[in-house]
Amino acid sequence: MFATGAARLASKRLLEIRQVFRQSPQTSRSLSTALNYHLDSPDNNPDMPWEFSEKNKEKAKEILSHYPSNYKQSAVIPLLDLAQQQHGGWLPVSAMNAVAKVIEVAPIRVYEVATFYSMFNRAKVGKYHLLVCGTTPCMIRGSRDIEDALLKHLGVKRNEVTKDGMFSVGEMECMVSDLTQLLRF
Repeated sequence: MFATGAARLASKRLLEIRQVFRQSPQTSRSLSTALNYHLDSPDNNPDMPWEFSEKNKEKAKEILSHYPSNYKQSAVIPLLDLAQQQHGGWLPVSAMNAVAKVIEVAPIRVYEVATFYSMFNRAKVGKYHLLVCGTTPCMIRGSRDIEDALLKHLGVKRNEVTKDGMFSVGEMECMVSDLTQLLRF
């Protein structure tokens, strides 16, 4: 009985969150840089054509040459990085689909990697993408105040890009808090 009530509550909360995202497409990245789902937009949807440039096709071949042919899926991170560099610092879903095609895996395998690592940006970012740690130890030390000051100074919300395209502010999980956890044991 408890599990059913908890499931109903979770389902209700999920519907509330979805309604918020449907009402304002701009909030789709305002909560974190680590969203683990994709919302189609005019400049980021699977129907947008995307392929590696001729120069990057050669780089992709070189990257793949470092892996045995039966393990080419291991090249997913360097290929995503190459695609992100080519696309101006962020990865549209069509670029992730192109990487999946190159390494011959289902696109979900590439999405899993791109959503797991905060180094992959799945929405437009500024030329200078400022990341502020969002873990509890850093929040206790004032990271939210730093983020608020940056946002106020730049005149944007989290994950928005300034009008000149130069700056954006996002959230990351820093290594310092991970390291302190490791040192405790």
